[in-house]
Amino acid sequence: MRLSLWRRLTGGVFLLLIFHATGITLDALTDQARPADCLVVPGNTVNPDGSLSPRLEARLDEALRLYRAGVSRYIFVSGGLGKEGYYEGSAMRRYLLQQGVPNTAIYTDNQGNNTLATARNFTQLARTQQWKSAVVVSQFFHLSRTKLLLRQQGVAEVSGSAARYIEVRDGYALLREIPALYAAWLR
Repeated sequence: MRLSLWRRLTGGVFLLLIFHATGITLDALTDQARPADCLVVPGNTVNPDGSLSPRLEARLDEALRLYRAGVSRYIFVSGGLGKEGYYEGSAMRRYLLQQGVPNTAIYTDNQGNNTLATARNFTQLARTQQWKSAVVVSQFFHLSRTKLLLRQQGVAEVSGSAARYIEVRDGYALLREIPALYAAWLR
């Protein structure tokens, strides 16, 4: 009897995980970046040599694509000081400058140590600039929570665009994102 109950509970939890992972994925795949005041790009790993990780470069390449398509005139890059010794925001800015984005189009936040800090820091800037909308550019599994946090901070219109980069560990990251999304929602 106990084994049967355990199996049902395990099966129920598994189905809930599949349901929520599917929802997060569909949100990312069906969202379309709408014209906005600013693109918001959360940070990720900067390699020990100062170069961008493929994941971070893919985020910036997607932001560049949107910027060049006229979705927004500004890009907000945000990240903290990585264990490799580089500020993610500064490394991201350097990459965008190398790609021809004007200095005046880039806003850099080196205090975005996590997604909530990025949302708070962007919202402070948005208030001073009188911005009301944003497009989040990140990995597919990260979009739902980042959009939610920006809305909670007062950004009226938020859409997202997924970086065109997928790796095996995204499965784990997607599962990890489920409780993180609920924690943000309950905030």
